[in-house]
Amino acid sequence: MRTRPLDMAALTLVIIGAVNWGLIGFFRLDVIATMFGGMESWISRIVYVTIAMAGLYCVSLFARSSDGYRDNRDHYHDVKTHE
Repeated sequence: MRTRPLDMAALTLVIIGAVNWGLIGFFRLDVIATMFGGMESWISRIVYVTIAMAGLYCVSLFARSSDGYRDNRDHYHDVKTHE
């Protein structure tokens, strides 16, 4: 699977979101809300929505990596049967 810049950006946003949720769970500290003026601020909401969209986009990465695994497995099977 070839990595595209959009893939890396989406994964970076998902990691930021995961770290933020970890901090909320462990320490009740919402870094995004703290940085952008609270959960109700429109900038925070844009950041939250962007991270959510990146998470949904990452589902396609999972699907593409599964297809690549399937293609490689089929190729390996074809090579083994022709020996």
